[in-house]
Amino acid sequence: MTDVVIKRALLSVSDKSGLAELGQALAARGVELVSTGGTARTLREAGLDVRDVSDLTGFPEMMDGRVKTLHPKVHGGLLALRDNDEHVAAMEAHDIGAIDLVVVNLYPFEATVAKGAGRAETIENIDIGGPSMVRSAAKNHGFVTVLTDPADYAGLLDEMEARGGATGAAFRIRMAGKAYARTAAYDAAIANWFAYGDAFTNPLGPEALQATPFTPTMPLAFTLEDTLRYGENPHQSAAVYIPQATAGAGVPQAEQLQGKALSYNNLNDADAALELAAEFSGQDPAVVIVKHANPCGVAQSGTLLEAWEAALACDSVSAFGGIVAVNAELDGATAEAIANIFTEVVIAPTVSDEARAIFAKKKNLRLLECGVLPDPRRGGFAMKTIAGGLLIQSRDSGAATEADLKVVTERAPTEQELKDCLFAWTVARHVKSNAIVYAKDGATAGIGAGQMNRRDSARIAAIKAKEAAETHGWSEPRTAGSAVASDAFFPFADGLVSAAEAGASAVIQPGGSIRDEEVIAAADEAGLAMVFTGMRHFRH
Repeated sequence: MTDVVIKRALLSVSDKSGLAELGQALAARGVELVSTGGTARTLREAGLDVRDVSDLTGFPEMMDGRVKTLHPKVHGGLLALRDNDEHVAAMEAHDIGAIDLVVVNLYPFEATVAKGAGRAETIENIDIGGPSMVRSAAKNHGFVTVLTDPADYAGLLDEMEARGGATGAAFRIRMAGKAYARTAAYDAAIANWFAYGDAFTNPLGPEALQATPFTPTMPLAFTLEDTLRYGENPHQSAAVYIPQATAGAGVPQAEQLQGKALSYNNLNDADAALELAAEFSGQDPAVVIVKHANPCGVAQSGTLLEAWEAALACDSVSAFGGIVAVNAELDGATAEAIANIFTEVVIAPTVSDEARAIFAKKKNLRLLECGVLPDPRRGGFAMKTIAGGLLIQSRDSGAATEADLKVVTERAPTEQELKDCLFAWTVARHVKSNAIVYAKDGATAGIGAGQMNRRDSARIAAIKAKEAAETHGWSEPRTAGSAVASDAFFPFADGLVSAAEAGASAVIQPGGSIRDEEVIAAADEAGLAMVFTGMRHFRH
């Protein structure tokens, strides 16, 4: 492939940013501008001569603009191989002029869905002519340049400047690849809307949709947000992508106020912290400290500073180099306390000026302001790659309320024990399995994560609580009189006995084991109150 001088450009865009400047630069090089509708109007308002597509095709736009570029004089000008004698002869015979540049960005389908538009408006924002031109131009990249992103306008003009008004093969290939990625993502968004987003607007009703949430093919549409220095380890490459179809609320959307660039592990851990902090949205101030994607301290209190102190006291050793997320505005007093230990990332809905000034002294600390907390009950999918495939499941958005609990022991929990049970259960949902969480007075007392058996998790959590008591000079560990949550049922009584030995007085667990009666009997013998949730929360 050789350089191709751009003599004629077809422009048809929904996003008009940078359009006038591009048109002016092309016209200055003597490029003929061909356009449609609002794009042509914008170019003319910039003082440019523009030829209408209808003049090129000899056929008027019709059906409210649905049919305007779907014509042989457009697609023939895009698809013709300029070095093929038969193609050249056909162009001459049918008066088809070559089109050297296509500038198209598609109807804003994703934005239309995101704003909650009705079915009719959404359908009208499914672009047909645009993707057709993009695909034709990209296929014939040996002779045609295609742009689908205003961010590439400057690159095109630089290319033309360097090559005397032409584009090189490497540039055209790169733009063609980007064009196909765009149409693939666009079609994926449309397919997903038909499968999932149209349930209440489809005139045929929900029965017209998938019987299960899993379609025969799973189209995914994500946009590269950033490339990262490396992945979990320095020898791994990594990047972060965000969904094209929805704005979302999370770590990738947060504004970084200071600090070094976020690493793969920072992003992963900050997400774990933010997801747990979101469980307490609209509630009393809460602080979450995470290390290696596991909570090592969580607390709620009357003030954010008190919550920080209680969360840190749970496991101050693991908190070193950790990630902190809060559910309320980060104030100066709390920032001052956090700054006393080495912290990788702090994320909050908002950050006060005083807190910003305090953290500014910690140049390497990454400070993020997320604006809103993600919805912990939101739907959607969780995905994990495995060798040879992709595992997809609906998100674990389940939760338990007091009304969901079933008392199974002779003694019912007290009001405070119930509160601690539900708090411990909330935290346990975010701890890697096997998960055991002790909690007392709105703070974690000990956390056991990721062990191969539940008994060991209970023992490790108790050991951490004992170490915390020794560190802070308490007369007894905070597991004394605590509630203990288990993310799955106790398969044997030994795990529950370990919790009782640590001082727990109440237990919350899913239930459902064939040995439930044995476990209940052990709880009664120890004087524990125990409730079943009927819902498991494995987190692998």
